Amino acid sequence: MAKAAAAKSKPSVSAESPRTGDNSVTPEQLRQFYRDMLLIRRFEERAGQLYGMGLIGGFCHLYIGQEAVVVGMQSTIDSSKDAVLTSYRDHGHMLACGMDPRGVMAELTGRSGGYSRGKGGSMHMFSKERNFYGGHGIVGAQVPIGTGLAFARKYRGENSVSLTYFGDGSANQGQVYEAMNMAALWKLPVVYIIENNKYGMGTSVERASAVVDLYKHGQSFGIPGEQVDGMDVIAVKAAGERAVEHGRAGKGPYVLEMLTYRYRGHSMSDPGKYRSKEEVEKMRGERDPIERLKKRMTETKAIDEARLKALDAEVRRIVADAAEFATTSPEPDPKELWTDVLVESKPAQAA
Repeated sequence: MAKAAAAKSKPSVSAESPRTGDNSVTPEQLRQFYRDMLLIRRFEERAGQLYGMGLIGGFCHLYIGQEAVVVGMQSTIDSSKDAVLTSYRDHGHMLACGMDPRGVMAELTGRSGGYSRGKGGSMHMFSKERNFYGGHGIVGAQVPIGTGLAFARKYRGENSVSLTYFGDGSANQGQVYEAMNMAALWKLPVVYIIENNKYGMGTSVERASAVVDLYKHGQSFGIPGEQVDGMDVIAVKAAGERAVEHGRAGKGPYVLEMLTYRYRGHSMSDPGKYRSKEEVEKMRGERDPIERLKKRMTETKAIDEARLKALDAEVRRIVADAAEFATTSPEPDPKELWTDVLVESKPAQAA
């Protein structure tokens, strides 16, 4: 009873009034947010082009439209020690973590210069150096892994958190609830970030979930949660700071439901006929996270037209270079089929 009462006192908001951002962001931070979101957008647009040219095989899930979520959240953590992991819509998360666009794009094209040496493709990239633990293709399977990373950090006495992203289509998976129960029971420092882009593979949240306010999913375990405007990078940053501080303070897990939207299909093979063209255009025209931030910066004189053009040119050069590297790097040596299959433990040394 005490735990339930405590949960009610935690910050939470309804679907009609998601939290908005504050003004505690410097002009320099705004410019960095804009540059990071623009890099993800242009990178994903180029990836879509390469897929259409047949240079990227398999599945490819683009992050176009959702850039504010990962950029805002990444600004709230210590990238040298906090863990990040997500599902298969992961290219944006990699770039936000500081992974090299060349290595990410080369992995998409299956080249040896990729982060998984061309063997992982779009959905399975990792960078231990950047504390990015994937990229997972099984729906919801990254949630218990992210919870396990939080357990490891608490067990070792590290003051760090685990950002665990998953989508609305994963929110009702059994393993998600099992992980939440464990996290609440042991007060693990994990932030569950539900990227609610309104549709699973082709089904709206309203048709798939009995509870459409997904931030409430942790309530039965006493986990506080809130709903956030995921198309506003400032709102994401503010909510992320609350959640991360909650975890660092030893108070356990936190749920953030990011209301966001993907402009493209579920994957490159999805024609997206389950939603209207007008719906997508309305979101682009009224809610686009990059354009909203651009408007804010120009109105507050945080940036001028010359600086905007310079940033756009810089980003385009980076993406063009990544695409060139990804299409000219050699393919993996066939011997790579036998590497990274298992780990052989070293024999114990005699005392």
